[in-house]
Order: sequence, then C-alpha cells, then structure tokens
Amino acid sequence: MSEENRKAIRISVRNLVEFVLRSGDIDNRRSGNAQKDAMLAGGRIHRKIQKRMGSGYRAEVPLKHEVQDEEQEITLLVEGRADGIFTENGIPVIDEIKGMYTDISRLEEPIEVHLAQAMCYGYFYCCDKDLDGIRLQMTYCNLETEEIKRFQTDRSREELETWFSGVVHEYFKWARYLYHHELTRDASIGHLEFPFPYRAGQRDLVVSVYRTVSRKKRLFIQAPTGIGKTLSTVFPAVRAIGEGKGDKLFYLTAKTVTRTVAEEAFRILRDHGLIFTSVTITAKEKLCPMDECECNPDACPYAKGHFDRVNEAVFDILHLEQEMTREKILQYAEKYRVCPFEYCLDISSWTDGIICDYNYVFDPNVRLKRYFADGQKGDYLFLVDEAHNLVSRAREMYSAELKKEDLLTVKRLVKQKAPRLEKNLEKCSQVMLGMKRECETWQLLSDVTSLAAAAMAVFSDMETFLEDFPEFEGRDTVLDFYFGLRDFLNVYELLDDHYRIYAENVGVTSFKVRLFCVDPSANLSLCMSQGNSTILFSATMLPIRYYKTLLSGNEDDYAVYADSPFEEEKRLLMVATDVSSRYSRRSESEYRKVAEYIREVVLSKSGNYMIFFPSYQYMEQVEYAVEDVDFPADLLVQGQGMKEQERQEFLEEFEKPRDHSLAAFCVMGGVFSEGIDLKEERLIGAVIVGTGLPMVCVEQEVLRGYFEEKEEAGFDFAYQYPGMNKVLQAAGRVIRTTEDEGIILLLDDRFLKKEYLELFPREWEHFQMVNRKNVGQCLSDFWESRGR
Repeated sequence: MSEENRKAIRISVRNLVEFVLRSGDIDNRRSGNAQKDAMLAGGRIHRKIQKRMGSGYRAEVPLKHEVQDEEQEITLLVEGRADGIFTENGIPVIDEIKGMYTDISRLEEPIEVHLAQAMCYGYFYCCDKDLDGIRLQMTYCNLETEEIKRFQTDRSREELETWFSGVVHEYFKWARYLYHHELTRDASIGHLEFPFPYRAGQRDLVVSVYRTVSRKKRLFIQAPTGIGKTLSTVFPAVRAIGEGKGDKLFYLTAKTVTRTVAEEAFRILRDHGLIFTSVTITAKEKLCPMDECECNPDACPYAKGHFDRVNEAVFDILHLEQEMTREKILQYAEKYRVCPFEYCLDISSWTDGIICDYNYVFDPNVRLKRYFADGQKGDYLFLVDEAHNLVSRAREMYSAELKKEDLLTVKRLVKQKAPRLEKNLEKCSQVMLGMKRECETWQLLSDVTSLAAAAMAVFSDMETFLEDFPEFEGRDTVLDFYFGLRDFLNVYELLDDHYRIYAENVGVTSFKVRLFCVDPSANLSLCMSQGNSTILFSATMLPIRYYKTLLSGNEDDYAVYADSPFEEEKRLLMVATDVSSRYSRRSESEYRKVAEYIREVVLSKSGNYMIFFPSYQYMEQVEYAVEDVDFPADLLVQGQGMKEQERQEFLEEFEKPRDHSLAAFCVMGGVFSEGIDLKEERLIGAVIVGTGLPMVCVEQEVLRGYFEEKEEAGFDFAYQYPGMNKVLQAAGRVIRTTEDEGIILLLDDRFLKKEYLELFPREWEHFQMVNRKNVGQCLSDFWESRGR
C-alpha cells in the first residue's frame, strides 16, 4: 500500500499501555485513586525533582516510535515524553516520575502500568541511539512530604523489543477495525445531503458552522427555537470529519433531554445513509445495575474481573451497533458482566461521536483523561448545546469551598483512630476559627495560603487513613469530605485574577471559605484549545458579548444571529404597563393584579398555559390571590424538589383532553422553564411574571463587584443578563414548530425600559403594550385572527 493511503494512528504511551495491559477487578475502595488524584499536583513535583538532578539530567524528552502492521495498512505512531534521561556510571537511564498522596514506603515494587511506560521510552531510546540495553528507573514521590522512593531495573533492547511487539500486536486488532470503519464512514459522508428542505436561515447556519470548523475557530450562535440547531450543527460537523477536518465529535449538553435530541439527529442522518458510530455517556449512578454504587469486587459482580472481559465486550458492540445509547450499553454490559459506566467510557475511545454532559470535557475532576490529561490535544470538534447554561455550570466546576463544621464532623468520626489526622484537622479548624472571628457577615479575602497549607496536611493524612480503615461508621461522610478537600486544593492551584476568595458566616454555626471562579473563560478556553473547533449555540445567547466574555474571553470569536423561521403573526407578544414584581411593590394588591391577568389569558381561549414566577414564595402568594378572582381553569403547581416521576406526571397533564384551560404555575429558571418540548396544542401560551433577576446574595454581589472593577456594568453581568436569559428561556416554551401558535405575556413594566428592550431578540421587535382593561380584547383579537 502506498504511503499516502496508509492509515496513520497516533496514540500516547500511557493510553497504549493502560489499554492493552489492564486486567483484574475494578476496586475503588482505596480512598480515591491516589495516582489519578495526584495528576494535577504532579507537574509541580516533577519540575522540582528534575531541577535537583543536576545539569546532566534532561527533562521532558519527547520520544516516539513508528511501527506498521503486517498488512502494511496502518502506521502506528506511539509518542510521549520521558520525565528524565541521564547517565549513571556510563549507563543511560530512563526516569519515570510519579507523584502520589499515598505513603510510598508501602510500595514494594513499581506499579505495572508505570513500569510499562518506562519500558516503552526505554525501547524508543534504544532504537534512536542504537543501544543494546538501558536502565529503567521509577521515581515515586509523596506530594505532601516530598519523600522519594526509587526502583531500578536493567533491560536489554531485545527484551524490550519482544515485549513492545506483543503490546502493539494486540493493539493492531483495534487499529485495523478503526481503519476499515473510517474508510466506510468517510465514503458514506461523501454522499450525505442535508435530510430536509432548509428552513429560513438554516442553510446560512450550516455554512457558518462548516466554515468555522474548517478554519479551526470558535462560533457563537444565537438561534431561535425551531430553526433546527441540532441538525444544523451536527450535519456540517459530520461533513467536516469526512473531509479530514476532525476525527471525533463531542456533542455537549446540560440536560438529559437534550441528549435525546442529539441522538435523534444522528439517527436521522443514518436513515439517509450515514455510517457513524456514537455513544451516549450517562452518569455512573444512572447506569449502575446494583442497588448501591460500590465499585469493588466484593460488593459488585460487574467489578470483579471487569478488565479481563471489557475489551471483548467493546469489540463486540462496535461491530454490531452504530448507536450506543444507555439501553444498548446496559444490554451488552449484562451480557459480558462488566461495569456499564467504565464500559461506556471505553467504547467512547473507538466511536466517531460522543454525546455527553459538559463536565466530561470541562470539569477538571470529571473530564475524560483519555482525551484531555496532561494538556494533550486531538482533532476534536466540540458542539456545545444550550451554551447559556455553561456560564453557571463552569463557575461551579472551577470553584470550591471549605466549611468549618465539616472539619469538626470528620474530626469526631476519626477520633482515636488516627491521632495525627485528628491533630491536623484541629489545626485546620483553628485557622478557620481565626478567619471567622474577623468576618461579620462576609468579606473578600486576598489570600488563603495558611488555610491551604493546613488543608494539604489534612489531605495527605486522609489518603493513608482511608486505606487503613476501609470499613467504619461514617466512612461515606469522611469520603465526601476527602473529595471536597481535594477539589479545594486543586482549585487553589488555579487561583488567578479570574477568581475572588470570600469568607461567609452562614446562619449561627456555619462558616465557609469559598474559592469562587467569577470568570471561567480562561479555564474553558484552555479546554476548548485541546480540540480543533468549538461551536456554542443556544436560543438565548443575548447579549453575545456577555457570553463571549465569560465562555471564551475572546471578542474576536465568530458570532451568528440566525433569524427566526416562524411567521410573526402566529405569535402575540404583550408587555403589561401597570404591574411590577419589584420587591418594593410586592403586596396583596399587586398579587391580585397578576391573578387578574392570568384569568384573562386562560379565559381568552381554552388550552394549556404555563405561568412562570420569580420564586416559590411569589407563586404561593398569587396562588392565594387566584382563589379570589373566580378562576376558570384547572390549576397545576410545581412543587419544590420534585422527583423525576413527579416531574413526568406534571408534564403528562399537558397531554390530557380538557374542555377548559389548564394553568401550570412554575418557577422561572426551574426544571420546566427550559429543555421541555410541548408542541402545538399541548402549550398555547406563557405568562412570565418579573424580569428573572437572581436573588441578592453574597455570590451575586461578589460578581457585581468584580465586573464593576473590570469597568463592565456590574449589575448587568450579575443580575440583568442572567435574569433576561431566564425570561427568554421561559418564553421559548411556546413556539416550538412552524405549526405552533400562541401568546407570550410579560408582566413587569421594567420590560419597557431601554436597557431591557435592547435585550429583546429580533423576533420580539413588534409587541403590544397592554393593561388590565384592554388585555382581554387584545387576546380576543389575536385568537380571532387565527381563526380560533
């Protein structure tokens, strides 16, 4: 086969050895997988050890090796960086450094996959320098004490070559699958056409996405519901993959319901001839077939021997399925008796597309290390659905907090079991007590070095403690604290000008210190740069500058505003001039006004309506007021903390036939204000009470102060823009398809202010101002014009 037609596959040394050499059980009883948890802090200790080794020590030496399969179809490029190379008594030495939180004195021999990495580098170096043999050194370092333990072994080149040939021989079975699949896939993409006639604005959207991917840029898309955003982004991204502009598509979502929309988009394209494998990654708790998620061989038969069976299970599903949904994963996992979640992650390595939550790409504690560890990059395309959600989600991902009461709770639970840990918990508690005494309600802090140092001492002791005490009452509480402490220390390493640190007294006994990522753009942008291109899209991405600032930090990123494909006359938008939800105006008379407006809406035409309120408390007050206005509709009220079954039953009410109206009371920004799809007659109107402003609280005030310092409009960034997004999302429930007709009523005179009118989307250019006297006639005229 000619060189240009041969398939080139790149893989890191770590990914190769971890994939081929794994065996045995899943066992997460060790507190949290010390090796994995140490990755973020490992870079620092690597550099420290490397500097100590003297001038003859070469650090971070790139090494790679090419090998071809027997059929000459595939060239496998295995690459990585040796932590260090030096000479000892005339013998070249490969040094592999691993930072750990565990007590390294307990190690009796190097961990197999670590030694395997060193053997790869040793073999590559022997080939490069034509050596007959080499010395391999494993350097283990405790990240807290900096204690070091080393293991050495000498290996001949012949021995390393035989071993490496066996490893790549096993891998080539998988590489050949990938090679032949991609040939078939790309041929199918070459004949793929957009599956439907383009709606207004849809072709321009498709072209914009394709151009952005081709240029390896980022694109922000504001596109109204119904334009077909999912298909309009998936189709051009798939076409780009077929032309070699990417090799894996990540479709990222905030909610389960959006994942099903993505699955349907791929299904439609497959029905039109596309060959394209995709897997949907579902949270471990939702995939686990056991009553409790205990990932160890004693508690779970799927964990026992998982690694002995999982590669065969992956190979099977890849040859039989293109669409690997939650149901398919569970079916095959049961057949092979493997952990469904770990199985799902392994499948993702071989699929063309991955549908998953944001956190698998962006969250530093959850992101998929097989793609993103150590800053590695790939030809990935990121499609970020409902991207307006990523602002708040990212702030959570990159923030962390430590509570004083949690320290005291854990101290009680470990009492008399671990004197040193107990002592360090007390020291950490005393540091926080000193901070608490200086804080009346809340205050910004410039530095928390002393707290971080005390927390690090606790964290180091906890690793050993949790290994020594695998069973005791309250262990789950201690484990939760351990992971929270890990997050706190990891975020502490990220602190920069995009953060604010604050202490807060919460109630009488609670005190916390929060590392708050106010502006997540730098962290997110770093993640996006690990792929080729990112497309961020939403029906509510206004103002675009706000989202560019917080999601990428680059105002030069491309942006597209897609026009609505809907006929404007099918929707009535009204703004009330004589009612307000301002705190200063809240009273029984104001609640009654709102109730009267709702009554006029549900009387105007029998149907299903959603009424969105700024809070549960406000909703409750209007519920009382409704009783006094002779309400002519069935009332359905969202409860706090509704379980999945209760939410489903709530939505099922919209399917029932009625000879009168249904008024569903919901909270703006809640589970029913976005992500639900009630088409045509299932929902014909929405009433939105208030401007959606977040409650005034410490976090929002910190946000406001930060953006005022940055010469931005602090109130806008902290309150107005997030509030308007909630309004637009709630309003977006009404018009879902070209067949839909309905009304939107905004109940707050603040919507008529210039700063709010500027945030209205283009399709809201024409609206009617109404009051309680004329709203009934306005509604009647609209429904009559629609022949209703």
